[in-house]
Amino acid sequence: MKALPDLDLSGKTVLLRADLNVPAYRGRVTDATRIDRLRPTIDLLRARGARTLILSHFGRPDGEEHPEMSLAFLLPVLEDRWRCPVGFAQSCVGSRARALAETLGPGGVGLLENVRFHKGEEANEAAFAARLAELGDVFVNDAFSAAHRAHASTEGLAHHLPAVPGPLMTAELCALEKALENPRRPAAAIVGGSKVSTKLGVLHNLIRRVDLLVLGGGMANTFLAAKGLGLGSSLAERGAAEQARTVLSAADKRGCEVLLPRDAVCVQQIREGAPATIFPVDEIPDGWAAIDLGPASVQAACQKLGSCRATLWNGPMGVFEIKPFDAGTTALARCVANFTHSGQMISVAGGGDTNAALENAGVVGAFTYLSLAGGAFLEWLEGRTLPGVAALQASSAAA
Repeated sequence: MKALPDLDLSGKTVLLRADLNVPAYRGRVTDATRIDRLRPTIDLLRARGARTLILSHFGRPDGEEHPEMSLAFLLPVLEDRWRCPVGFAQSCVGSRARALAETLGPGGVGLLENVRFHKGEEANEAAFAARLAELGDVFVNDAFSAAHRAHASTEGLAHHLPAVPGPLMTAELCALEKALENPRRPAAAIVGGSKVSTKLGVLHNLIRRVDLLVLGGGMANTFLAAKGLGLGSSLAERGAAEQARTVLSAADKRGCEVLLPRDAVCVQQIREGAPATIFPVDEIPDGWAAIDLGPASVQAACQKLGSCRATLWNGPMGVFEIKPFDAGTTALARCVANFTHSGQMISVAGGGDTNAALENAGVVGAFTYLSLAGGAFLEWLEGRTLPGVAALQASSAAA
């Protein structure tokens, strides 16, 4: 694909698709990470003399205007974090949007109202995409986290304007390329979470691409149960046993080693500070539930990962939200962080509760790349084509 630096942007209006669907509570931003990550893109566009109009969604207004889902509350935060004035239009199309565009000088930045206030956005209506396109000269998509949606502002616009990925989109695609599409070998994936059924596509795609698959959390319990272990009262999808066996069989045929827990931290009640005992996974008694990796499991995983040169992580290894049952996830995360720091491994993580688990472990900055995407990250792991990325590729090929 063409890249943003390839374009002459001086005096041109750029429609920038960003993801400003940030965590907020009662009109206050509670996590500005997505805003901060977008600043280099804003700085670049300003330095290149572009007039930047930002498109984003917030919440799920379902094509209706809801004042509590307006993007207006972001303005002071954006101006503070980006150190520049940011204009605002109360619509993303029509006269109010055009008026904002006309007030921007070279290097100016404006925010358009929530694109999901219009039904044409999620329906990817060509007419709505054309109305958006009237506002700009170039489309820059820097919202990988929304790239799995075939919406007007993520996919449709690329059919109306010259389209390129922004720096964030490019960084995400490069990181996934290094960790999954064309990884250094041996390559590993660490997958956790509660259910196998929600990640079957991910698992089948991963075993085709990595040499080692480390499983944890309730998902690992399902695989252990499929092998005939009782597991006491542990969370497991016992109805998914056949699916788990299918994954294990396919992994064996492809030469992908599947590493399951050897021991587990178990409790009789899942609550903070609950008395816990470590049991081998084949000796968990009735009334006890496995909620974290045991030390032998962590040691075995770290030993195996020590020979890997690329690692992809999705999902926690246990009930990390309740202390001290975050210990297994934290120990494994720090192991991967140390290998990354030493230069022997590229590490990429993202999706679901992964970021929160790694932040809890204090290793967010130690991974090679941390994706903020949820659904898009998971669909990429499944090997699906993401409409927003495919549209950029098609636009580049046609140019």
